[in-house]
Amino acid sequence: MHGPAASGWLLVAVCAATGAYCLLRLRSGVEEQRRTAGDEALMGFGMAAMAVPAAVYTPPQWAWPVYAVVFGAAALRALWAARSDRHHLHHLVGASAMVYMALAMADSPAAAQGHGHGGSGLPLVTGALLLYFAGYVLMSGARLIPVPAVAGTPRPTGWGDRPELARACRVSMGIAMVAMLITL
Repeated sequence: MHGPAASGWLLVAVCAATGAYCLLRLRSGVEEQRRTAGDEALMGFGMAAMAVPAAVYTPPQWAWPVYAVVFGAAALRALWAARSDRHHLHHLVGASAMVYMALAMADSPAAAQGHGHGGSGLPLVTGALLLYFAGYVLMSGARLIPVPAVAGTPRPTGWGDRPELARACRVSMGIAMVAMLITL
C-alpha cells in the first residue's frame, strides 16, 4: 500500500503520535474530549499499524481480515453513537474506510504472495473516500485558524483538555487517510 520507506515511517509516526494523544484525552476532565477520544485512538494506532513499510514488516494474510473485523466493529459502534452526536458520522466513514482498505489489501495479489502492501481497491469507492477526506481536511484545517478568546471563558488546564490539539490531530489523521488512500 505504500511507496518509499521514509514516507511510510513518517505516516507511522504521525498516526502513532495522534493515537497516543487521543489516549491522553481519555483522561480529560471535559466530557466532550473523552467522548470521541477512544475512537480516534483506535484509528490512529490502526492507521500506524497499516502504514508500516512492507520492506520492514509484511503482515500475514490473516491480519487483513482481522483489521476488517476490528474496524467493522468500530463502524457499528460509531453508527450507534451517531444517534446522539453527529461527529460520530465522521468516525463511521473513517472506520468504514479502514475496513475497505483492509479488504482491498486482503484481495491484493502482492499481499497474498508476501511481496508487501500492494492494494487494489475499487476506483469509484477510493475516489469518493479521497474526496471526503480531502474535504474534511480542508474544512477542519480552516477551524484551526485562531479566534479571539472570549472573556470569562475558562482556559483548559491539561493537555487532554485542549480542543485545538484535538482538531489538529483530526486534521493529521485526515491527511494520513488521504495518503493511505492515494497509495491504494
